[in-house]
Amino acid sequence: MFEKITDKIAGSFKKLRGNNIISSENINNSLKEIRMSLLEADVNYKVVKSLIDAVEERAIGQEVVKSVSPSEQFIKIFNDELIKLLGEKTEPLNIKVSPPAVIMMTGLQGSGKTTTAAKLAKYLKEKEKRNPCLVSVDIYRPAAIEQLKILSDQIKIPFIQSDSKNVLEICEKAYEHAYNNGFDTLIIDTAGRLQIDSDMIDELKSIKTKITVHETMLVIDSMIGQEAINVAKEFNDQIEIEGILLTKLDGDARGGAALSAKFITGKPIKFYGFGEKLDMLDIFHPDRMASRILGMGDVVSLVEKASGAIDEESANKLSEKFKKNEFDFNDFKDAIKSMNKIGSLKSTLSMIPGMGNLSNDEEALKRASIELRRTVAIIDSMTKKEKSDHALLDGSRRRRIAKGSGTSVQDINSLVKKFLQMKKMSKNMGKFKKNSKNMLNFN
Repeated sequence: MFEKITDKIAGSFKKLRGNNIISSENINNSLKEIRMSLLEADVNYKVVKSLIDAVEERAIGQEVVKSVSPSEQFIKIFNDELIKLLGEKTEPLNIKVSPPAVIMMTGLQGSGKTTTAAKLAKYLKEKEKRNPCLVSVDIYRPAAIEQLKILSDQIKIPFIQSDSKNVLEICEKAYEHAYNNGFDTLIIDTAGRLQIDSDMIDELKSIKTKITVHETMLVIDSMIGQEAINVAKEFNDQIEIEGILLTKLDGDARGGAALSAKFITGKPIKFYGFGEKLDMLDIFHPDRMASRILGMGDVVSLVEKASGAIDEESANKLSEKFKKNEFDFNDFKDAIKSMNKIGSLKSTLSMIPGMGNLSNDEEALKRASIELRRTVAIIDSMTKKEKSDHALLDGSRRRRIAKGSGTSVQDINSLVKKFLQMKKMSKNMGKFKKNSKNMLNFN
C-alpha cells in the first residue's frame, strides 16, 4: 500500500548524499518532496505538519557521525519520528481481566468487521492460547449473523446463536453463556451503517451500558481515504474506543489517512489485516511498519508470519542478529522462502529490504517471483561455510555456484551486493543507537 510513499521518500534521501552536514539548505527540498508525497497518500495535513516539523527541528545542523552519510543519518531521524507518529510501542488488548473479557467490534458497514471478528478470534485462540467465543448483534443485515456463524465453523470457535431481535438481550445472554461455559473472551460483532448515524451510536452506547466492554475496537477500511479520519474521530468522541484495527492494508489505495487515525484520536492501532484468509491478521508494531514505509524491510515480521508458531524468544533472537550484524545467507534464505507461507507476493514484498519498491503490475510480480526462486537456488548451491561467511565467495566459488544453480556470475554478484547492503543498513542502525546519546542526541 505504501509503495509510492516509499519511492518518493527514498528519492528524497538520495539528494542528501555527499554532504558533510545536514543543513536547512540541503534538506529543504527533501522535506518538501516528502511533505507532498505524504499529502498525496491521504495522510492528514495536521499529521504531516507535525511529522515534518519534528524531523526538521532534529535534523538541521546535526553533525554527521564518522562513516555515516547524511542521508543515512536523516533516515534514522525520520524513522524515529515516524515511529512516534504511529504509536512508538505495541499496545496489547485490554483482556487480562476476570473472564469473560468482552471485545466489541465497531465500524462502518463494509469495513470488514465480521471477517475481522473471526480473524481476531482465531488469533487469540492460536497465538494467545485463549478460549474465545463469538456472537453477532447485526440483526439488520440478513446475512451478517449467518456469515459469522459460517466463519466460526471454519475456525472451529463456538458461535452463540440467538433467536432474539433485541440487541441488548442478545448481548446479555451471550455474556451469561460465555461466563457459565468457561469462555475467557467474548467477541461481539456489531451492526454497521454506510455512514455514522445517531441510531448506531445510541445502540453501541446501550451495549456498553448493559454489559462491561473491556475493549472497544474500531475497524477501519484502509482504502476509504480521508473519510477514515472523520470516522475515527467521530467514533472515539461518541463511544470512546480503546484501539484501532486496520483492514485491507495489502490493497492498492494510498492508505495514509488510516495511519493518521492514531494521531487524530490518540488511540493506538493494535492490529492490521492484510488479506482475505482468516489467518491474515497481525499485531501492529509501529517500529516495523515505519521500517517498511521507509523501504528498509521487516524481516522479523516476515519470519513470524511464515513460521506461524515462532515464539517471542526466537523472534527476539533473530532481531538481535540483525541489530548485531550477525545474520548470514541462511537467515536470508529463510526470510525469502517464508513468503510462500504468508499469502500473496504483493502483500509481503515490502518486508524484504531492497524489494519494497517493486510496482504493482503483474509483470513486475512475475519477475519478482522468478528473482526469489533464483535467490533460493543460489543459496542452496553454496556450501555450509559459504552460507555462514560471504567473504569466502571469491571468483572461482561464484562460478561454481552459478553453474550449480543454473544462473550466471552476474546473478551471484547481484545477490551478494543486496546482501551486503542489508548488512550495512543493519550495521549503521546499530551505530546510530550506540552513539545516539552522546553524539546525536536522538533520544
